[in-house]
Amino acid sequence: MIVILFGAPGSGKGTQAERVAQTTATPHVSTGAILRAEVARGSALGREAQPIMESGALVPDDLMVRIIESRLAEADAQDGVILDGFPRTVPQAEALDAMLARNGREVGLILYLEVDPDLIKDRILRRASIDGRSDDNPEALAERMRVYQRDTAPVVDHYRRAGTRIESIDGAPPIDQVTEQILTVLGGLATGQPVGGAEPAP
Repeated sequence: MIVILFGAPGSGKGTQAERVAQTTATPHVSTGAILRAEVARGSALGREAQPIMESGALVPDDLMVRIIESRLAEADAQDGVILDGFPRTVPQAEALDAMLARNGREVGLILYLEVDPDLIKDRILRRASIDGRSDDNPEALAERMRVYQRDTAPVVDHYRRAGTRIESIDGAPPIDQVTEQILTVLGGLATGQPVGGAEPAP
């Protein structure tokens, strides 16, 4: 199954994707990581992406979809992946859907990490004080949240309209408890048992 782990900046989706991937032996496909990997190994896609990344520009959607398609073709991804960091916009979701359809696949589940914006702000500013990240400041965070609400949040509505299963996950509790929620959802799907908290199909 293709699972998308979705949430606002600071919701913990990267952390949860890594934890769930390790627990379930499902590949964690982070777009940033696979971009860097393609560049490092000097693949044709990596050579195409490298000058774009070095210039500081965003990698075009069509190239990102081709890189994801290449990753999904690898042997370990045949039973499914956890996709993190893509799609970030509705056009990216549409391009992803079209690519998956060409390959006889589809997004099977959206895991939507929901966290109160004030808690996200506290988390990110605390991370800034620990890690010293210059982009973790109130002004940058406010801009990232504006971009998220404008461009990324509508992706959930795109998949809701498509009838894709969406599971809301409370991202506020401690990390272990959030992971347990996700594993409960995935376990219920694997066994065919009803999973509480699912959003009804439109």
